[in-house]
Amino acid sequence: MKDPVSPTHLLSGARTLFYKEVLRFWKVSFQTVAAPVLTAMLYLLIFGHVLEDHVQVYEQVGYSSFLIPGLVMMSVLQNAFANSSSSLIQSKITGNLVFLLVTPLSHWAWFVAYVGASVVRGLAVGAGVLLVTVWFAPPGLAQPLWALVFAILGAALMGTLGLIAGLWAEKFDQMAAFQNFIVMPMTFLAGVFYSIHSLPAFWQAASHLNPFFYMIDGFRHGFFGVSDVSPWLSLAVVGGSLAIVSTICLRLLASGYKLRH
Repeated sequence: MKDPVSPTHLLSGARTLFYKEVLRFWKVSFQTVAAPVLTAMLYLLIFGHVLEDHVQVYEQVGYSSFLIPGLVMMSVLQNAFANSSSSLIQSKITGNLVFLLVTPLSHWAWFVAYVGASVVRGLAVGAGVLLVTVWFAPPGLAQPLWALVFAILGAALMGTLGLIAGLWAEKFDQMAAFQNFIVMPMTFLAGVFYSIHSLPAFWQAASHLNPFFYMIDGFRHGFFGVSDVSPWLSLAVVGGSLAIVSTICLRLLASGYKLRH
């Protein structure tokens, strides 16, 4: 990857690649958007029906209403990761990545385009999940700005992590292992279906080491105005995590890690 000729050239190149990445997932939106929405709705129907009368996390908040923000954020995170990781590994395996490598796009342009498209897909799926599930149990929206901030930061973080995974992986098996053994467990153990205060002391402490917990807890604060930890602490953890993974990703892109062979 070469340095761009000018900032205008950089913006133009990043915009073109961003458009290509958005178009890539939107052309198969039945699979990339509709399917995750259906999955989240099934989670709500099953868990909400079984536990509605047995679990109450916050006062005057039913379990189904509590569950919805967790499902929305889980869908945002998983699909943001899937977008950048699947796009890059697919390009590497099919061999069409060479057409990007011969362009004068800088590593910044790659980063902005891939992560930006991941944020778009994550938010699109999250909005779809919210629109569908809100008919079953309206969760309310006490502080929408918090919800929006954590949705964007969480999607950007997972899009960046997906880009790193796509750079590292050389075949689909490796990518599946990364998603199944790292992303999915950390997401499910982040308080999507429960409050960490219901856990034993050891697992509560373990949950506080999981950055996914802070993304989901901060996002849920935007709906109810209450959360397991301070939203400012969650913001600091998520923002710091995003800065770290972004720095790593940009260094890998600048060095051409696993891109030129």
